[in-house]
Amino acid sequence: MPLVEPSLLEILACPACHAPLREDEEASELVCTSDTCGLAYPVRDEIPVLLVDEARRPS
Repeated sequence: MPLVEPSLLEILACPACHAPLREDEEASELVCTSDTCGLAYPVRDEIPVLLVDEARRPS
């Protein structure tokens, strides 16, 4: 089951660098696809929390 609707994922972008996002279903996150940014944004109750302050840097 996807974290967010596929049509929504198509238009979402990283708030920090504006790169596309991809789903990480295992971690319940949307992850920036940029090599320089790479922030991971949580998805809570099927709602993406696209706030830079809430994001984490994947290790």
